[in-house]
Amino acid sequence: MVDFVGAGSGAADLITLRGKKLLEEADVIIYAGSLVNPALLDYKKEGCQVYNSAYMTLEEVIEVMKEAEAAGKRTVRLHTGDPCLYGAIREQMDELDRLGISYAVCPGVSSFCGAAAALHAEYTLPDVSQSVIITRMAGRTPVPEKEEIAGLAAHQATMVIFLSTGMLAALEERLMAGGYAPDTPAAIVYKATWPDEKVFRCTVSTLAKTAEENQVTKTALIVVGRVLDGDYSRSELYNPSFTTEFRQATK
Repeated sequence: MVDFVGAGSGAADLITLRGKKLLEEADVIIYAGSLVNPALLDYKKEGCQVYNSAYMTLEEVIEVMKEAEAAGKRTVRLHTGDPCLYGAIREQMDELDRLGISYAVCPGVSSFCGAAAALHAEYTLPDVSQSVIITRMAGRTPVPEKEEIAGLAAHQATMVIFLSTGMLAALEERLMAGGYAPDTPAAIVYKATWPDEKVFRCTVSTLAKTAEENQVTKTALIVVGRVLDGDYSRSELYNPSFTTEFRQATK
């Protein structure tokens, strides 16, 4: 049995209770060492075999899983954040399907949630934005043409941009080409929820300058949108003049 486990956004105590239990029970752990907090390995039991997938290919990862399965061992594949986002788990699951090895997925706290916590932000504010676009700039990994940043920016929704810290000058240009005003609030959240987390608030037009001034070159999320500037309408859910299934309007 293989369990894909979301390690959470960084802090070792942000893994789910289920994920922690799976780590404690695992005979083999394959963890994404480039991003997963190694403190999570403190939860492993004595004698557990540990592999760092930062140094492995897909084929090597699958081979470890195959050997563990043949020996009747339980494997945890530990991914950063929640593995459904930029986790490269589909290709692993397809291989396990082909080999007839059973698996399950334990979700985790994504770093885009950790970034919102660091910013004290709500991504979906009434009359500001009711949508969150999670995306990335095209780099060594291409992005479909229909998902180019400028096209997505045209929606003026809240945007959370992964894996793009090294391309911020180009990101600024594409965001403004899509319709964001230069003074649109933005933020760079470095290593959300880690002990060395840092938050840098800026605007769309100063993303690159802010990152350069603060020597941020990787491991950061970019958040863009008017939800960061504080103006919004009160929710109807808790409005005394609004009737819900559970209470009658009082005004």
